[in-house]
Amino acid sequence: MSLQIKNSGLLSVAAVALVSGLIVSGLVLAHGDVTPQPVETKGLTPLGDDWLEENPYQPEHNEYEVAVKIGASAYNQNCARCHGLEAISGGIAPDLREMENGIEGDEWFIYRVREGAVRDGRVYMPRMADYMDQEAVWAIRAWLETVSHDR
Repeated sequence: MSLQIKNSGLLSVAAVALVSGLIVSGLVLAHGDVTPQPVETKGLTPLGDDWLEENPYQPEHNEYEVAVKIGASAYNQNCARCHGLEAISGGIAPDLREMENGIEGDEWFIYRVREGAVRDGRVYMPRMADYMDQEAVWAIRAWLETVSHDR
């Protein structure tokens, strides 16, 4: 009888381990494609090859509303999986709502987007400018300013 109880206990432990493994692997697969996705910037005038130091898409810009709309979509496609939906961080990556608006925030933002973030040889954020043009990047920044705590 004790052999039967031991086998039953081992079987229970094995079943729990199997189910846990399936759940965890499902969560990993549910994370989705983390490769930066292309951004359609139709409606925005090309800004050229030389990166600007300041976001051109300010509220007075004639393409501002289009930029904010594109930026919201681009953020959701490329940034939300680490920085959180609506830019509300879960604590792993910086909460982008805390970024300063204006040129001070633009400087930090464009530096990080162009250079990425690497610590101890590990990539924490890819160089997003390798995957998106500056129209898409600045559109994301324009959208971020609409959800900023600094508004």
